[in-house]
Amino acid sequence: MTATTIHVCSLTKLEETVALTGARHVITLINAGTPMRLPATIGHQNHLFLAMHDIVETLDGMTPPGEAHVAQMLDWVNDWDRSTPLVVHCFAGISRSTAAAYTLVSALNPWRDEAALATLLRERAPSATPNRRIVEIADRLLGRNGRMIAAIDAIGRGADAFEGTPFALDVEAAR
Repeated sequence: MTATTIHVCSLTKLEETVALTGARHVITLINAGTPMRLPATIGHQNHLFLAMHDIVETLDGMTPPGEAHVAQMLDWVNDWDRSTPLVVHCFAGISRSTAAAYTLVSALNPWRDEAALATLLRERAPSATPNRRIVEIADRLLGRNGRMIAAIDAIGRGADAFEGTPFALDVEAAR
């Protein structure tokens, strides 16, 4: 495992994933009010909490992923020194966190092929069903002209699962 790796997991696997990877930075994408405990090795300055529901359409009483969430995540990751891995998690490790990992790898590597990255995501995480709203916003903010969303649409919905299996994506790949 390299320090320039983004690990994805569910809330229940957060502590274990942080311990196994030596990560010191965490991004959380869960509903406000969801009980969680940050691993002791993660300082609050190295934790980004983004409160949002896993929805793609606006629903009364729910917080959809928004441009402010994605922009904050993109700004925050620029402060990640990459000396240790980053862990991104949501409740199940299937939708919000996989969309965030795909977004972050894309942002940190503007030259990386969106379709190849989406295919790699599917190989590493058969249950991944990246939140389309997060990917659409990221595609726009990163100036990808629809390529990110087309790539995620091409891999389709992931296998049914209650919880995703933790996996990793290398931030940098050979050109």
